Amino acid sequence: MSLPINIAKLLTGKVVEWERLEFKRSWDKLQAGQAIAAFANDINNWGGGYLIIGIEEKDGQPVLPPYGIDPRKIDTIQKELLSVCHTINPPYFPIAEPIEFQGKMILVIWVPTSETRPHKAPNNISKPYDYKFFIRRFSNTVIANQKEELDLIETSSKTPFDDQVNQHSSINDLDINLIRPHLIATGSSLQHELSSLGFTELCRKLNIVSGPDENVLPKNIGLLLFNSNPTQFFRGARIDVVQFKDLGGKNFTEKIFTGPIQQQLQDALIYFKNTIIVENIIKQKDQAQAVRVFNYPYDAIEEALVNTVYHRSYSDDSPIEVRIHNDRIEMISYPGPLPPLNKKKLREGKVAARKYRNNRMGDFLKELRLTEGRGTGIPTIISAMSENGSPSPVFDTDHELSYFHTTLNIHPSFLINHAGVQVGVQVGVQVNLEHDNEIERLILEICKRPKKRQEILHKLDLFNNYKNYETYIKPLVDKGWITLTIPDKPTSRNQQYKTTPDGLNFLNGDEPTELVQAVKERPSQQRLF
Repeated sequence: MSLPINIAKLLTGKVVEWERLEFKRSWDKLQAGQAIAAFANDINNWGGGYLIIGIEEKDGQPVLPPYGIDPRKIDTIQKELLSVCHTINPPYFPIAEPIEFQGKMILVIWVPTSETRPHKAPNNISKPYDYKFFIRRFSNTVIANQKEELDLIETSSKTPFDDQVNQHSSINDLDINLIRPHLIATGSSLQHELSSLGFTELCRKLNIVSGPDENVLPKNIGLLLFNSNPTQFFRGARIDVVQFKDLGGKNFTEKIFTGPIQQQLQDALIYFKNTIIVENIIKQKDQAQAVRVFNYPYDAIEEALVNTVYHRSYSDDSPIEVRIHNDRIEMISYPGPLPPLNKKKLREGKVAARKYRNNRMGDFLKELRLTEGRGTGIPTIISAMSENGSPSPVFDTDHELSYFHTTLNIHPSFLINHAGVQVGVQVGVQVNLEHDNEIERLILEICKRPKKRQEILHKLDLFNNYKNYETYIKPLVDKGWITLTIPDKPTSRNQQYKTTPDGLNFLNGDEPTELVQAVKERPSQQRLF
C-alpha cells in the first residue's frame, strides 16, 4: 500500500517537521501504540505524523543508513500492528507500508489526525486497565498532564476546516487530471499505482475523502486543491490583485486568480515576477562595482503571498486582497493569526507559535516546496527585505485578530527616481548613472547634527546593515561631504557622521527639494518612506 508522499524527502525532514516524525530501531508494540495515539490526538493540530520502524533516532533525527527490519518479520509486525490498533481507545487504524530504503526494509506508519480523537493507549502491558492520553511534545511521545488532557479534549472537539468533510459535494467533484500531476510533481510512489487503483481508493490514500464506501465524500482540502473551480464551494478561495495607477485610487487594473489553490498561487507569483518586479542598477562615482537592487525582492513577495494562502480561513467568503500602490504592496487576508500571536508580537516580528489554521494545506504546499511551514514565514520576509536594502516589512492585525495585513514598502531608490509615477509597469532593468542628488541632500540635512549610522538609516526607514551604509553613506564620506566624528577609530560604537563645510556648501547651493523639505517639516515620530 503506497503512501502519498516521497519517502526520501520524508526521511530528510524536507516536507514534514521533525516533531511529526518518530523513529524506532526495532518493533515494540507498547511504544508503537503510544506513538500512534499521540499522532492521532494531534494536540497541536499539525496534521498527525509518521512512525518509522527500522531506523534509529538521535536527537530527534534519523540515523542513516537505516538499521532495517528482517524482511521475514514484516508480515508478523503488520499483524501485531493490527492488534495494537484495537487496543487503542477508541480504536484507530493508520496506514502502513513496508519500504526498501537504502538497501534495508523499513515500515512507515502514517498517522493522520483522527476524526474520533482523543485516544488513549496502554501505558503498561502488565496493567491492562492503565490507559493514558499520549501527545507529542517536541520530538517525543509523552503522557499528557492534567492541563494537556483538558487542552486535548478541547482541541479534539474542533476538526480543522480543511480536514472536514464537505457535505455539499460528491467524490465526482475531485479531478484525477489535477491529482495525477500533483503525484508526479511531488515524487509520490502512488503515481506508479494509478492504473491499478480505483479512484476512491486513491483518494482515500491521499486522505482527501472520508466516509463509508456507500457515501464517500470529499474533504475540504481535496476540493481546494483538486477541483478546477473551488470558488463554487468556497466563495473567497481566490486572490484579487489590484494595481493602482494614481494616488486617488480611481485609476486601477484588476487581476483575479482562481482555480485550484496551488495553481492560483503559482500563477500569481509568475504575474509578480514578470509584471511587477523591476531591477535597479545604481552606478556610483569612483566605484567600479554597481549596486543592484529590486523594487521588491521576489523572496519577500513569495513568502508573504504563500503566508496569506496558508494561514487564511477558507470558511470566510472574503478573498485574499493584494493592493499594489506606487510605493508599497499590501496583502490582506481574513481572519488574523491564531493566538498566542497578537498585534504586538506581529509588529515586533516575534513569531514562535506553532498552531496552524490549515494543516493539510500546509502539508501539500510543503510537498510542492511552496512553504516550509515551520513558523519561518515572517523571518524570511524580514531577511529578504533587509538583504535588498529595502524598508522593514510591516505586519499588523487588530486586537480581535480579524485580519492579517502585510505591507512591503518599495526600495527608496525607486520611490525617489520615479516620484509620482506608478512603479512596476515596466519589466526589466533600469539604470541610474549617479547616486541620486535628492538622497544626498537628505542625508546632509540629517547630519547637520552628528548622527550614528543606525540613526541615519532609521531616518530613511532602512535596515542598519553594511549594504545600505555602502550605498547611501559611504559615497558622501568619500566625497568629503560628511565626516567621521572619531576618524582614528572608524569602527567605534560611538562613531557618528557630521556634514562638513563642503557638504553644507553643496546643500545650500540649491533650494531644498520637496523631499528634503518634507523631512524638515514632518513630526519626529513619522518616517518618510
